[in-house]
Formats: sequence, C-alpha cells, structure tokens
Amino acid sequence: MVFKILIVGIAGAAGSIARYMGGLFVLNIIKIPPTRFPIGTFLINIVGSLLIGIIFELFAKGKMSEEWRLALAVGFCGGFTTFSAFAYENIGLLTHGGEDISLKLLKSILYIGLSVILGILAVWVGMRLVRAVA
Repeated sequence: MVFKILIVGIAGAAGSIARYMGGLFVLNIIKIPPTRFPIGTFLINIVGSLLIGIIFELFAKGKMSEEWRLALAVGFCGGFTTFSAFAYENIGLLTHGGEDISLKLLKSILYIGLSVILGILAVWVGMRLVRAVA
C-alpha cells in the first residue's frame, strides 16, 4: 500500500510540474494572456483527457499493470489536468474585464462547453487509438 501511495505521489508531482511547464510553454508560444481566454488550461485538460483515455484502454486490455495505471492515470493525469483551475478561471471570465456581462457569460459557457465536449471526445479518441493498434 505504501508503494502505491508513493508512486501516485511521485507521478502526481511529475504531472503537476508538466502542467506548470505546459502552461508556460503555451503562454509563451500562443501569447494569449490567461485573462483573455485560459488557453493553457484548456489545452492541458484536453491533452490530459486524451492521455487518460489511452491509459485506461491499455489497462483494460491487460497491457498495463495496476501500478502503472495508478502512476499514470491517478498520479500523473491527476496532477496534470487542472479542473480546479478550470473552475477558478471561469469565475475570472465572469468577473474580470470591462466587457458586457453577456460577453463574459458567452466566454464562460464556451470555455465550459468546449472543455467538457472535447475532453470527453479526447478520451474516446484515446481509447479508439489503442483499439486500432492493439
């Protein structure tokens, strides 16, 4: 049990570092301030959803051990994806800036809708990718 806790913790730390570095990378490449649209978190959540779809399908097919599933899905993806930041940034979209409330609401709804729909689609694509090659 202690070993499983350690692998989840270590992998979670790696996922958190990857999330931070990925956010910086996106911010520096795309150069959209997060106050305009949180593109870094958005892209990380979609990539994390794709990864977890791949991981769970590999595990379901017996091509991944329980320890690797814990490390990658629970640990890494848990640290990498950022739905708490997602919720916080939605509040920011609704409350910051000088735009009309209807535009703020539209941005927030668009962010929520695209994140959820594309996240679910990415999990499905990850699973289908594994099925196609395994």
